Amino acid sequence: MKNVMMIAWMLLVVIAVQAKDNESKVKDTDGQATMMLSGSVVDEQSGESLVGVEVKLAGTDKKTYTDFDGNFNFENIKPGEYKLETSYISYQQKAEELTINTNENKIKIKLQSSN
Repeated sequence: MKNVMMIAWMLLVVIAVQAKDNESKVKDTDGQATMMLSGSVVDEQSGESLVGVEVKLAGTDKKTYTDFDGNFNFENIKPGEYKLETSYISYQQKAEELTINTNENKIKIKLQSSN
């Protein structure tokens, strides 16, 4: 059963990555510079990378999933304050407030198991 769940998560991640790659690049029409937010999600105790974690910016339509190395990226983010929310099966949901104001912002998120 665990193998089936792992394969399902891998398939979901592959589909999400392909969908992200196929998105067209949209130019910012109001002239405001856009930023990039990247990061990784790991297990709080073991430090192991978590695959397929849902990562979203609250109040926007931007959502992605971590890749096989636990990494995620958001591109074309306007500077400002955001709430980054993470959700993963068997882990506690987490929300972090952050300010995006430089060209490249990196964050490391540690999720705690709900067991």
